[in-house]
Parts: sequence; C-alpha cells; structure tokens
Amino acid sequence: MSTLLNWFAVVLMFVLGIIALSILVMFIIDITQTKNSVRRNYPVLGRFRGLFSHLGEFFRQYFFAQDREEMPFNRAEREWIDRVSKQGSETAPFGSTRRLSAGAVIFANGMFPKLDGEHVLHVPKLIGAGAAQPYQPKSFFNISAMSYGSLSKPAVRALSYGAAMGQCWLNTGEGGVSPYHLEGECDLVYQLGTAKFGARNEDGTLNAGKLREICANPNIKMIELKLSQGAKPGKGGILPAAKVTAEIAKIRHIPEGKDAISPNRHVEASNPEELLDLINHIREVSGRPTGIKMVLGDLSKLDEFIAAIVKRGADSAPDFITLDGGDGGTGAAPMPLLDNMGLTIRESLPAAVDALTAAGLRGRIRIIATGKLITPAEVAWAFCAGADFVSSARGFMFALGCIQAMKCNENTCPTGVTTHNKRLQRGLNPENKAERVRKFVKTMRYEVGMIAHSCGVDHPNQLTRDHALIVRASGRSEPLTAIWPNFEAPK
Repeated sequence: MSTLLNWFAVVLMFVLGIIALSILVMFIIDITQTKNSVRRNYPVLGRFRGLFSHLGEFFRQYFFAQDREEMPFNRAEREWIDRVSKQGSETAPFGSTRRLSAGAVIFANGMFPKLDGEHVLHVPKLIGAGAAQPYQPKSFFNISAMSYGSLSKPAVRALSYGAAMGQCWLNTGEGGVSPYHLEGECDLVYQLGTAKFGARNEDGTLNAGKLREICANPNIKMIELKLSQGAKPGKGGILPAAKVTAEIAKIRHIPEGKDAISPNRHVEASNPEELLDLINHIREVSGRPTGIKMVLGDLSKLDEFIAAIVKRGADSAPDFITLDGGDGGTGAAPMPLLDNMGLTIRESLPAAVDALTAAGLRGRIRIIATGKLITPAEVAWAFCAGADFVSSARGFMFALGCIQAMKCNENTCPTGVTTHNKRLQRGLNPENKAERVRKFVKTMRYEVGMIAHSCGVDHPNQLTRDHALIVRASGRSEPLTAIWPNFEAPK
C-alpha cells in the first residue's frame, strides 16, 4: 500500500512540476511579447480573456439570451423551424411571447373569412412566358441560393431530395451545378454568379457551349444571373481555400486549394444596356427564363435599368428579379459589407414593385423576395408588399440542423451543414434531413396560406398592403399603405 502511495506521490509531483513549468514558460512568453497588451500586463491570466470571449458565444445562446433577443436569428425563430421540420405544423399554448415593438408587422384579419373548402386553389404564377421553355413553379416558397462548396455534400443532397419531395425549386448558388444538386431530380435554378462557375471561360466571360450543355438537363428550369447578394453587395462571392477541394475545383473550373473569389461584377456588363444584352444572350442560349439577383442601394440605378428596358421593349426585360435584402446571409463576407451595405428587403421590395408598376412592367417581370424571410409572418409580409415568390436559404439551413454556431467560414461547422470535414459531415444524414426539408416547406406554405385565409383572401398572391399593419412608436398600428401606398400604373 505504501509503495502505491509513493508512486502516486511521485506522479503527482511530476504533474505539478509540468504544470508549474508550463505556467512559468507562458509567463515569460506573455511578459516579453509585444503584440497583446492584456497578456503583457497580466501574464498567463490574460490568456483566459480569449477563452471566455469564445465560450461567451455559446453561453449567451443557451443560458443568457432571451428567446427573441439573439441575432441574426433568435431562439424562437430557430426552434420554430426545428419543431415544424420534425413534426409539421403545430399549435402553441397560453399566449404569444412576441413584443410588438415599433416596426413590427401584424395582419388585418377579415370579418367574414371563407370557410374551409371555399378557397380557390392557388397556382403559382408562370415565369418567362416568352422563353422557349417557360417555367410553371409548383410552390410560392422555395430554396434560395446555396452553393456546393459553401454547403457540404450531404447538405446539398438533402436539399435536392427534400425539394423534390416538397415540390419547390432549389437554387444552386453561384458555385455551379453539382452532381448532388441533380441527385434528387428536383427543379433547379442555375445561378450564374459574376465568375460564372461551371459555364465560364478563363477570362470570366460566359462560355455559351458549357451553358448549353448544362441546360440539356431538363431539371434546370431557370437561370439566375447574380449581380449582388445581401451580405456583400458590390463584392463577389468568397469561398475560402480550405473549402476548395479537388471535386469543387473541377465543378467550378478553378484551381484547387486557393480562395475562390468572384469579381465585383460581370465583365460583360458595365451598364444597363450591356446587362440586357447578357440577359437576352443567356435566355437565347439556354432556352430558359432568365432573371437577375440583386441588392438595391441607390434606387436611381434601378430607374436607369428600367428606362433601358422600356426603351428596348418589354421583351428585353429579365423574366424575374430576385431581390435580396442588405441583411441577407453568406458563408463568408467582410464585416463592413455584412453590417452596413444595401437596403433591407423591407425597403427595397415595395420600392422595386412600385418602380416596375410605374413603368408598366410589373406583369412582365416576376419578383422573388429573399433575405431573412424565415417565418410565415415574414413571408406573408413579402406578399403584402408585392412579391410573387419568396425564397429562403438560412431557413432551410435550420431545417437541416444548423444551430447558428457562426462557423460557416471556418470549415468547422459542428452540424455538418457547411463543412467538408468528413468526420463532422457524418452527423448529417441526407435521408433524414430531406424529410425535414419537405416538412418545412410544406408547413410554410400551409401557414402562410392560413394567414391569407384569415385576411379573407384565397391565397398569398392576393394579399395587398392593406392587409399588413405596421406598429408605430406610439403603439398604434397603421396599414403598410400609409408608408408605401398601393401604386397603380398610369393608364
């Protein structure tokens, strides 16, 4: 027994010695280094500041932040998606925990809504009637742009199968059409970013032959020419080098293991006229409805683009415009742009609808709203403001199991959604998550439809600005028409 105690004492002394030596080494390093003032003034102890700052992200999320406090999405929003993607539409007990602060949206219920069975069946609007192959969507709520590269292989597979099961479209994101987008045989929107990954020449111009080859697949239903996105307006996409694997490099036609940075704009389009030329060239080559994705900033630039369309004629117009808000999401973006650039969808959507209506183009160009619209109320507001369709990216990431760990750009996503680390990807089962995607899109359609029915109309496309009420600082609410009047084009 005494021998065992002696050995234990020796081991303990050895461990304590190692600890003491380590502290001494850290003390010397900290007090002599000149890069970090906290560690220099408080050797060893100063190191804990970084640790506590890192752990604070998780403690705030689980212990300290209230259900509706977190950014960019609060716990109530995330948990709603988590529940309905598992269980479908559900009810809640007792009463609302939502605070109706200034700017909050509520809806004006009708006095005599229709009974169940009296509503007219909703058919989403046709897109690109003048294209060689017009597109008739099956859903007014769809999956917004997410690239293979930004997302992992199992995540893209889950979205592809889930979109097919939920009968909505899936936007490929600017990373090109991967085999995993095609795997579920869902409707696809092929996004051509400023680098035109998958259909590019080395100088960044469009390779018509490659585009035609990709569009030979019947699952490609539309082409979206991306001008800008909400998280980084005025700057091209960024895929960190750690995520540029051999397979992704092959799909995108770029070097492996190097940052994939798209140019700030399409090299062929430096003005409205050149942009219209590019849109019409893509539509002619692909045979598909072709539109643009953009974030609005200076509204006069939209007016210039519309004027160019009017000058050429409505046939030259994009078949749709996807409007992203300045608070849209991304896998990686510079903080100055992430925080400060571009109009939110609350301002840009009604402004764009009114501008197109004034020019007589509203019936020609469909509007797809995206950017932080992940709950039925936010989606219903977009229809009130004038959208024809709504798409979401981060909403579907939550359906896949995203926990908002904020590690999208580090290849260390703990749920396997945005990482190419095989060990971390094991946690994401595509078959299971595809079912969650299906339930999320089905629940969203059902509950947005429920809001429309409560307002006394048959479907979301019949919602108007009179149906959305905005809470003012005084506590009183007023219709959205008080801020953005219902606009009618001159006859």
